[in-house]
Amino acid sequence: MELEYVNETIGKKVKNLRNRNGLTLQELADRTELTKGFLSQLERGQVSPSVVTLLDLIECLGVTPAEFFAEEEQKQVVFSEEGYFEKVDDNGNSIQWVVPSAQGNQMEPLLVTIMPHQTLEEDKPHNGEEFGYLISGRINLYLGDKVYHVKAGESFYYPATEIHRIANPGSRPAKLIWVSTPPSF
Repeated sequence: MELEYVNETIGKKVKNLRNRNGLTLQELADRTELTKGFLSQLERGQVSPSVVTLLDLIECLGVTPAEFFAEEEQKQVVFSEEGYFEKVDDNGNSIQWVVPSAQGNQMEPLLVTIMPHQTLEEDKPHNGEEFGYLISGRINLYLGDKVYHVKAGESFYYPATEIHRIANPGSRPAKLIWVSTPPSF
């Protein structure tokens, strides 16, 4: 590994931890008895800290040396159909979880197909919001005591604080992207 790469990597980690802890350069300098200028150069990868200095910094930033030097796990960004999980009900309606394990995230995107003249199960009021984009067909969105008619190319967005459900009044399947926050399925 080249020294420049090592310095840049250490500098980025120090800066990220400093920011995560809400510290200014001056506050970290005061805690470590290093100068603000040295820390600035360190964060930009322009200087190499001694082992003792780096261990002191790591301790002041609230992590262990093992945590500091651990390789960051790359999170999956792109998902393919092979990884989707699908649930098909007795009427042929389909819900596909297009981001596996999205329940741990802040939102949960679904690909939903509703067969002609079918209605999805009613969703009880809950905290959060829901968004949908109708790819094809048409649907009726029942939100509380109101009905909204949605056609292909239109979207909907609402707080999920009322009883809600989606129905397909048409003679062709309706396909939509549905995003719920927080995940509820």
